Amino acid sequence: MSQPTTPEPLVLPQDEYNQQLVSYVHPSSWVNPTPVDCYDLVVIGAGTAGLVVAAGAAGLGIGLKVALIEKHLMGGDCLNVGCVPSKCVIRSSRVVADMRDAAQFGIHPPQEIEIDFPAVMARMRRLRAGISHHDSAERFQKIGVDVFLGSGQFTSNDTIAVAGSTLRFKKAVIATGARASRPNTPGLAEAGFLTNETVFSLTDRPRRLAVIGGGPIGCELAQSFHRLGCEVVLIHKNSHILDREDADAAEIVQQAFLREGIQLLLDSQLERVEKTPEGKVIHFSSQGKPDSITVDEILVGAGRSPNVEGLGLETVGVQYDKHKGVSVNDYLQTSNPKIYAAGDICMNWKFTHAADAAARIVIKNTLFSPFGLGRSKLSSLVMPWATYTAPEIAHVGLYEPEAQAKGIAVNTIKIPFSSVDRAIADGEEEGFVKILHRQGSDEILGATIVAHHAGEMISEITTAIVHKIGLSKLSSVIHPYPTQAEAIKKAADAYRRTLLTPRSQWLLSILAKLS
Repeated sequence: MSQPTTPEPLVLPQDEYNQQLVSYVHPSSWVNPTPVDCYDLVVIGAGTAGLVVAAGAAGLGIGLKVALIEKHLMGGDCLNVGCVPSKCVIRSSRVVADMRDAAQFGIHPPQEIEIDFPAVMARMRRLRAGISHHDSAERFQKIGVDVFLGSGQFTSNDTIAVAGSTLRFKKAVIATGARASRPNTPGLAEAGFLTNETVFSLTDRPRRLAVIGGGPIGCELAQSFHRLGCEVVLIHKNSHILDREDADAAEIVQQAFLREGIQLLLDSQLERVEKTPEGKVIHFSSQGKPDSITVDEILVGAGRSPNVEGLGLETVGVQYDKHKGVSVNDYLQTSNPKIYAAGDICMNWKFTHAADAAARIVIKNTLFSPFGLGRSKLSSLVMPWATYTAPEIAHVGLYEPEAQAKGIAVNTIKIPFSSVDRAIADGEEEGFVKILHRQGSDEILGATIVAHHAGEMISEITTAIVHKIGLSKLSSVIHPYPTQAEAIKKAADAYRRTLLTPRSQWLLSILAKLS
């Protein structure tokens, strides 16, 4: 037996909740097991992709020998610094928004809403700790995975070194994920800044907060912290936030931000940062004109960098790019045929559910595709995603410009929530369901939903695309009334009405007379 060589990670603040978290996902008392002679599968990285590969392979009950290596916190970004903590904070921020909007429902809120920021963050830490046992070293040990805490490094074509032990493998999987990118803006490091990896350690609310980056992470956190009482300015290099989303959808969210009082500095480039007694001064240029703003904290949400360092990839001939990550083919196989990869380390889809789906492909392709037969492809996945602003934006499939670039003729059906009874009753008329279908066919090619629960609604359309259910069949699905999801049925009904040509109407009139 050997002890891990990596020290117990420091997760701030060191309260009872974070101590519980660490006791599950990187326990100080953990003793690495004695390696078996050879593992069927060794996985480096215990984020979503790594956990799913390891648990999926070991949990089949067919005697596979599986090892899992993690140098930091099991659960990866999703549990520790991503999905789980961010959604806890977003939920608290939505309570504040509901209270502020209560008057329109005939409820009179107090003149001042008291926000206990330390309590909000403590709730997040408590819930995160409570969830963490699902990703714990002990749980994975119990399902048959040999868990090694320490840094894993390839040392030959069939061996990995970790914490003084050597693990021999038949196949290996790289699932080391990605980290928050750190801009090279002069003075930023010296002034100090937050990322999604450190912002959830806050216990005191910053009065003035600058958020760098108008993508999904920046927008979700900017809105949440503004609602929780921070004066937020969002600085984005392009002319519109969420500019990779459907333009109509992004515009709704941008206008919501402006109404809520979030200051947007668009078309802005960071020049330098300096720390002064008054705060952190951000110097930037906007449309060619120099300007500056003073804040208490800076939150950087501008991209992700793959964790490719220190893995010994050169030793085993695995090709990679320090910006794009590990290179894989459509079967998630690296340039070394014995080594695969999954998750943020190798994919453009940097979502927890994408890592989960890719991990399932890896299990099949590494263990159950002899001679390459029956392998699954990454390109076969239909991938939905959601941005959890208020309102949310959810999308699946193609955008209209993508369809046009592929030479596909399309039609678009758009149902505004102002025509959906439940949305009117909920006071959530802003938003829409937009469905893209092949011209002359009911085949659904893509969809975008803007709604307060868009992430919950998109799965119906994803299911339709995956199982090739067209708009005609979707129109026959009964939706409970009143629900906001009825907008999807309205879109399907709208397609059905396009089939009412003069000839079909003539035929219907004949049938009616004969009936």
